[in-house]
Amino acid sequence: MLRRAVLACLLPAAAVAQERLRPLRWDAPEAAPLLARLRQGGVTLFFRHADTRGEPCDRSFRVGDRAGQRNISPEGVAQSRAIGARLAALGVAVERPVLAGPVFRARDTAEAMFGAEAVQVTDSLLADDFSGPRLDWVLAEHRRLFAQTVPPGRVRVLVGHRTPAIMVLGDALVGGRAFPEGAALVIERGAALGILELAPLEGGGFHGC
Repeated sequence: MLRRAVLACLLPAAAVAQERLRPLRWDAPEAAPLLARLRQGGVTLFFRHADTRGEPCDRSFRVGDRAGQRNISPEGVAQSRAIGARLAALGVAVERPVLAGPVFRARDTAEAMFGAEAVQVTDSLLADDFSGPRLDWVLAEHRRLFAQTVPPGRVRVLVGHRTPAIMVLGDALVGGRAFPEGAALVIERGAALGILELAPLEGGGFHGC
């Protein structure tokens, strides 16, 4: 796994084998090449919203209806704050503003990570089941954001949802249990280099909805 992670950092996107990624704890030896890439900058972190275990499932699928949405749990709030603190402790230079989807579990995650003043909410990061007839546009926006070049020394942070990432990058790469709640895809010019868990929760990662 370490060799694959190193190759992902060094080879062009077309040369990296498309096999399902495995989420790596930030403190695992195999995660060291990904952490080095974060410190170097020039990459995007696409976070799945934080922990939602125990919260009611989506019911209304309306963006502004908090009561009708699955929200992050108290553990998810703490997880989000821990992620923001971890990025700072690792010396990762996060570009402002951070972009987050308008569904509350994504927006709340971003705001707990970095503070509301650092977050810009955008429909480009909508959840698929909140997108309605705009799903094709939402997926195109994910592709655009994933493919953007990030300046050296900076890391762009996006906060959204698992399913659009699977639809854009492929189930074979990021499907199954590859992308837990609170984890982040490390992306360079549209290619997924790996998945990091900066504040993993024991027994967490997936809700029951």
